[in-house]
Amino acid sequence: MISYKTARKILIQSNIKIKKEKINSLKSLNRVCAKDVYSPVNYPAGNNTAFDGYAINSKDTIHLNNKNSKKFRIIKTLAAGDNPKIKNVKKFQAVEVMTGALIEKPFDTVIPIEQAKFYPNIKNKKYILINKKVRKNEYIRYLGSDYKKNELVVKKGSLIQPSHILAFKSLGVEKIDVKIKPNILFFSTGNEISDKKRIANWQIRNSNSYYIKSLSNSFLFNFVDGGILRDQDENIFKKLLNKNIRSKANIIITSGAVSAGKFDFVPPIIKKFKLSNFFKDVAIRPGKPILFAKFKNKEKVFFGLPGNPISSAACFRFFVYPYLSAILNLSEEKPFKARLKNKFIKKKNFTRFLKGRLTSTNNGNLQVEILKGQESFRIKSFVKSNVWGVFKAGQSIFKKGQLIECHSPIAPNKNIFY
Repeated sequence: MISYKTARKILIQSNIKIKKEKINSLKSLNRVCAKDVYSPVNYPAGNNTAFDGYAINSKDTIHLNNKNSKKFRIIKTLAAGDNPKIKNVKKFQAVEVMTGALIEKPFDTVIPIEQAKFYPNIKNKKYILINKKVRKNEYIRYLGSDYKKNELVVKKGSLIQPSHILAFKSLGVEKIDVKIKPNILFFSTGNEISDKKRIANWQIRNSNSYYIKSLSNSFLFNFVDGGILRDQDENIFKKLLNKNIRSKANIIITSGAVSAGKFDFVPPIIKKFKLSNFFKDVAIRPGKPILFAKFKNKEKVFFGLPGNPISSAACFRFFVYPYLSAILNLSEEKPFKARLKNKFIKKKNFTRFLKGRLTSTNNGNLQVEILKGQESFRIKSFVKSNVWGVFKAGQSIFKKGQLIECHSPIAPNKNIFY
């Protein structure tokens, strides 16, 4: 049995190559950016107004005050999208502008409509009255003030978010390079596993397969369902591995049949293949029987996950997900810390992945409650949880108030405060 730290090192040393592809930027949500993206334009594309109001030349107001006011004739109205060019502009002239309208010289400042005084009256707006010096550059968004041409928009290794989609469309970024989604081939195992709607009390519904498949809907990989392998299917499993080592599957995963029981056929079959890296049994809970292997001279790896639903979920979160992140060159995950709300005791030499409930105190501090029902078959506590608490090896007693490393749920963009 090896430590969790050692197992993670083996994973890092077992990277496989994932190619990149160029896709429509608007279809890149939750894909990993494979090349830095730069703005092709200045944004805004020109000086434009931040408010509805009146654009004037600030130089015309230098000598104005309460005793010396001036009428500025309104010569035109400009809305967003209108051509801003106006010929033969004279002193003491103004342009009515809507938010987003481009303005060009000699106009260099805007008086918001709420501050404007009209002549002869508000119903007959022929002039605006100004009786003070107006500063240049008021209420104007400047050309390139948000993004300058060739400025970095998204860094390589970033997971594309909805905010990036907004930026791509606004800046005219049409195509970007992303990592190709790895293909995960998943097999459930066991005579007890069933996909039927109605099952006998000695059977178990095939939940692990559907859990991992649900992650693929908005995540980093394509899910391929390999079906259910029965306890007597060792030879079938070996044949399937031989076949799929030559397939488009990048990662092969089984759930169950990975421990040391009579029908746990996965480990001995895997050991019959030529492997460059391998580990079996890690000092963690849940998930101790986990198996990992990289096939020698192949861009393929294998994960054998335990069959209990929470063991399988935890192993996917802390082994498969980090591996996916690494081969996709995704920016390294940074866990956060929260104060422990309740005392917890564990075996010193084991790392524990615990279902927790993260909340914020009245003074804004994060705290995590370790929920009751940590056994690997218990689903209720998993449903109630919104965070994984990681209790590292080397310590047995964790006191209330101690800072604990926390990891958000597996799904990207998920709000943990739900």
